[in-house]
Amino acid sequence: MWIADKWQDYRILDTSEGEKLETWGKYSLIRPDPQVIWKSEKKHPLWRRADAGYKRSSSGGGKWSENKLPESWSVNYGELRFMIKPMGFKHTGLFPEQATNWDWFSELIRNAGRPIKVLNLFAYTGGATVAAARAGASVCHVDASKGMVATAKENARLSGLADAPIRYIVDDCKKFIEREIRRGNKYDGIIMDPPSYGRGPTGEVWKIEESIDPFVELASGVLSDDPLFFLLNSYTTGLSASTMKYITDIRLLTKFEGKSEADEIGLPVESTGLVLPCGSSVRVSFGKNKIQ
Repeated sequence: MWIADKWQDYRILDTSEGEKLETWGKYSLIRPDPQVIWKSEKKHPLWRRADAGYKRSSSGGGKWSENKLPESWSVNYGELRFMIKPMGFKHTGLFPEQATNWDWFSELIRNAGRPIKVLNLFAYTGGATVAAARAGASVCHVDASKGMVATAKENARLSGLADAPIRYIVDDCKKFIEREIRRGNKYDGIIMDPPSYGRGPTGEVWKIEESIDPFVELASGVLSDDPLFFLLNSYTTGLSASTMKYITDIRLLTKFEGKSEADEIGLPVESTGLVLPCGSSVRVSFGKNKIQ
């Protein structure tokens, strides 16, 4: 498992009965987590006095309760700084487990010895975007949500990257890639963090189990002749890391020299010393940068 264990401003204190107790900077939250299927004694005092908790509704959705939080605040990860803002459906605007992937591709970018262009698809609030930009890449950030793109710009500003070579695009990712192929634009690195389910601008349905294979094949059309890396993330429990690796291998490694690795990603839990699984990733490194 790849573990995001370098955080100072984010911690998981404990987990039990479908929930995790965590701190984001000086604020404590209780949020649902589908991986927490065990029941353990909730000894940590913040279980009883967290600043906020997200409770699901039996009719669907949910809401924040006992909310003693400001509208937003920020946390640091090394040189990066992110705005945290509790939103609907339990989100805070950042997936801290992805820091392990930021570290991986940032090292590749810094050691490339040449200018690197990165395409970040389904880019959300730009955690990967600012990490790649801080490492020295020029980045094209694509997400269908105007609000998420606005937050990504704010995260770049907070990280001292307001003037970095980042291009922000509000668009459907599939349609954007199709246009980039027609325009002949190429990228040395591709990051994609697709949703499990969604709808496109004209009502087309995205189901990751059905859509990810043709999408990876399409995205391969914008890789440069000398690509550096490809990263695919998934939070869909029914889609294994090995399945995603099979897709990247047949769609990418039949066209480019390289190697792939696939594994779960996770975050350490302080109460047990164990690691909470938080999804899966496939990392593909190409050419002389390939994994040994």
